[in-house]
Amino acid sequence: MSLMSWIKGNGPSGFGYGSTADQVLAGANLRGKTYLVTGCNSGLGQETLRALSARGARVIGAARTREKAAEACTRAGGDAVPLACELADPASVRAAVAAVRKLGHPLDGIIANAGIMALPKLRQAHGFELQFFTNHIGHFILVTGLLSQLADQGRVVMVSSDAHRYAPAGGIQFDNLSGQGGYRSWSAYGQSKLANILFAKQLAGRLPKPGQTAHALHPGVIATNLGRHFSPLAYQAFGILGAPFLKSVAQGAATQCFVATHALPGTLRGEFFADCNIAKPSRYARDPDLARRLWERSEEIAAAVK
Repeated sequence: MSLMSWIKGNGPSGFGYGSTADQVLAGANLRGKTYLVTGCNSGLGQETLRALSARGARVIGAARTREKAAEACTRAGGDAVPLACELADPASVRAAVAAVRKLGHPLDGIIANAGIMALPKLRQAHGFELQFFTNHIGHFILVTGLLSQLADQGRVVMVSSDAHRYAPAGGIQFDNLSGQGGYRSWSAYGQSKLANILFAKQLAGRLPKPGQTAHALHPGVIATNLGRHFSPLAYQAFGILGAPFLKSVAQGAATQCFVATHALPGTLRGEFFADCNIAKPSRYARDPDLARRLWERSEEIAAAVK
């Protein structure tokens, strides 16, 4: 048991900081259910793919290339279907949407897990800052393109981060989505993760069937290759100094597995979870007007990029 697991214990759900994906899914029978997991080839995505597959679920594992997805699906075993989906490439995302529709399986859950973090220098895709485009717009195109496939009780699970609190003043810099007007790596990452929460909140109110919903979550702080853009020295220090407080990958995947599969009160819509329990995000993440404005701008961007 880690230091933080001992300090925090479990919450009202019966799970907490130290819970693992296997513990959250203990006794679950997911046969007949289908889940889509982005970023399936490493870290939390790989563990989520494995844990869901082990309980009998059909999992569509998406990665940047079909080769990476196929390797991950082979490692997971079970009924895992590889899918290429490069979130920074709208053509790839739309091809992935078409492929999932062709499979014809209703989706019991879409787990938007993939992402990039804290790029040291400004990079762009289609004229937009790359973290915002990959983490938010790519998933926006994917999820909205698959809403017709969402099962009657289906859930959209956006893997955000407590780093959404690092978003700039105002929450979303609509006048600087390119990053050209000033770029700070953690602020840009925070903005993209705030966008994940706002998307889930707005989507939850737009889903057509009463049993469908969307939530966002903070998985915890985990030493995965998401930090591959850190300098070698910073990455090493992160691993050494943070070791007593870091979750394992199995612990990090627990909350997304919990939100995707567990029975939740039907009144819950667009909530934010951490450690398998409801948590309170920043004030920007709770702003319905900001969520609505982001949705409208995201629709414009999605329609414009090819």
